[in-house]
Amino acid sequence: MSQKPDPNHFSRRDFVKGSAALVGGALISQFPVGAGAYAAGTDAIKVAVIGCGGRGTGAADQALKTKENVKLVAMVDAFKDRLDESYKNLTTKYPGKDKVDVPEKNRFVGFDGYKQAIALADVVILATPPGFRPLHFEEAVRQGKHVFMEKPVAVDAPGIRRVLAAAEIAKQKKLNVVVGLQRRYQLHYREALKRLNDGAIGEVTGGQVYWNDAGVWVRPRVAGQTEMEYQMRNWYYFVWLCGDHILEQHVHNIDVANWVKNGYPVQASGMGGRQVRNGKDHGEIFDHHAVEFTYADGAVISSQCRHMPGCAKKVAESFQGTKGKVDLSDSNRAVVTDWKGNALWSHRAKDDPNPYQVEHDELFAAIRSGSPYINNAEYGAKSTMTAIMGRMATYTGQVITWDEALNSTVSLLPTTFAWDAPTPTKPDANGMYPVPVPGKSKA
Repeated sequence: MSQKPDPNHFSRRDFVKGSAALVGGALISQFPVGAGAYAAGTDAIKVAVIGCGGRGTGAADQALKTKENVKLVAMVDAFKDRLDESYKNLTTKYPGKDKVDVPEKNRFVGFDGYKQAIALADVVILATPPGFRPLHFEEAVRQGKHVFMEKPVAVDAPGIRRVLAAAEIAKQKKLNVVVGLQRRYQLHYREALKRLNDGAIGEVTGGQVYWNDAGVWVRPRVAGQTEMEYQMRNWYYFVWLCGDHILEQHVHNIDVANWVKNGYPVQASGMGGRQVRNGKDHGEIFDHHAVEFTYADGAVISSQCRHMPGCAKKVAESFQGTKGKVDLSDSNRAVVTDWKGNALWSHRAKDDPNPYQVEHDELFAAIRSGSPYINNAEYGAKSTMTAIMGRMATYTGQVITWDEALNSTVSLLPTTFAWDAPTPTKPDANGMYPVPVPGKSKA
């Protein structure tokens, strides 16, 4: 892949402004400003779910569990079996039509049904593989719908720029957008950040963020599958669909680093590769990444993510400041100490609210009441872009600056979405996919 200068060069200063106009205005003109959003009232808030795998089904369930009057009215998935399984699970849990009322005509299979499903709803849940997120988010905003979208929000810089442009239009239309970076909705993270913002550990000078575990599922190739179907079934292992696990999972921890620093890195350097998960079933992604993210004030956050069975597991974040440090994990644990080891504050509670549920509680409450307005799309895009920059650094072995990453013109997606369409990468005669080689691969 090569990278060419973009005539609509997008700088860090531009990015801070968060204005879609900085993309050159091309995307703004595609959206009819003032498209209708859901009007607060007592009627059911209608929901469409796009992507009916485990996460989409879970998000739909969480939407239906909120205190608001919510009804699922449309479902979309590329695969009929996934849609049918999701529909069966939800209708078993919610019998009758009070919560789930999705007739056959509102169940869309394939690549194109998302537009019709969005038209039927007030709120859209976007839970397909991440490569589709910018396309679906654009359409939801164009139609004037509120959005819950899973992380990451794109897999490449062109996708990020599309999300930013749509996010600006969502602001103009007062559309609520929640991104599934659920640590932002987790009680002990919120409480810890309050204390950090009040200066509990002084100026944050460094930190470490981790997502080290054994990895995820593999779905063997089935006779008769096209290459597109195989890659879609195994989306986690292909960069155009997943973005690599530094995006798909580790973006959570990277987002916490940006949250703590109240900013984003100016450059990234690192290393990565495939050592354990390197068979023909593992597509083209790495099984480990280690990145140093340098922020504008000189602070360095070290990042690790690893998919290797039998190794130590760690999913957590730690940050050091001029007066102390904070240790965080997703198991409802947070500890703030000074440099003498004295505990300044700690939190550990097994009965804290489920942050996945809190995301939806707050989204639907905001939609119903009209306040407070929520739009997570910008920080979701910034943290996704940070992870993309990290991937570019590990794939190439080069130091990658924010401006270089954000202005990349490399699009990872195929030009056509169809079961017989060519995929961005293909296996060789031995069934192996090309894998980036640091020092040789281009960003």
